[in-house]
Amino acid sequence: MSFPPLAAAALALALAACASPTPYQPAWVGDGYGYSEQRIEENRVRISFAGNSATSPETAWNYVLHRAAELTLARGGDHFIVASRSRTPDYAAGPSTRVGTGVGVGSGGRMRTGWSLGLGLPVAQSAGPAEASAEIVIRRGPKPEGAADAFDAREVTKNLGPQILRPGE
Repeated sequence: MSFPPLAAAALALALAACASPTPYQPAWVGDGYGYSEQRIEENRVRISFAGNSATSPETAWNYVLHRAAELTLARGGDHFIVASRSRTPDYAAGPSTRVGTGVGVGSGGRMRTGWSLGLGLPVAQSAGPAEASAEIVIRRGPKPEGAADAFDAREVTKNLGPQILRPGE
């Protein structure tokens, strides 16, 4: 069975639209996507979030920050300092065009040359799975003034909480 090119493109777009971002959940639940953490020292934790290809790098980073805030509050802290961080870069999501040439053999065994023009349309926000991680240090008391790497845990949960997509939502 053969699909006309336009029907195949429509099918690909429809399937891509069905993909939904990874919800905020532990990585051990379901498909292995989600957050995980590893205690390094008494007040130092490494937090990671891995999302599917429908999850944006910004969402993955927000989930790491939200998890850091939750852990900080659960351990009696008030703020956390991001000692190191890593995240998937944001990819440009826009149409692309390609022009190509080629040589082929036709049904009669004759060599043919030709050209093609292709148009690529983005179907996801990134080129692959989104990942982010941070090593944090949990602290008590007010966060240091002017420290760009310090976050008030209550403020983070208040501001990022409404953006959190939980399983089943």
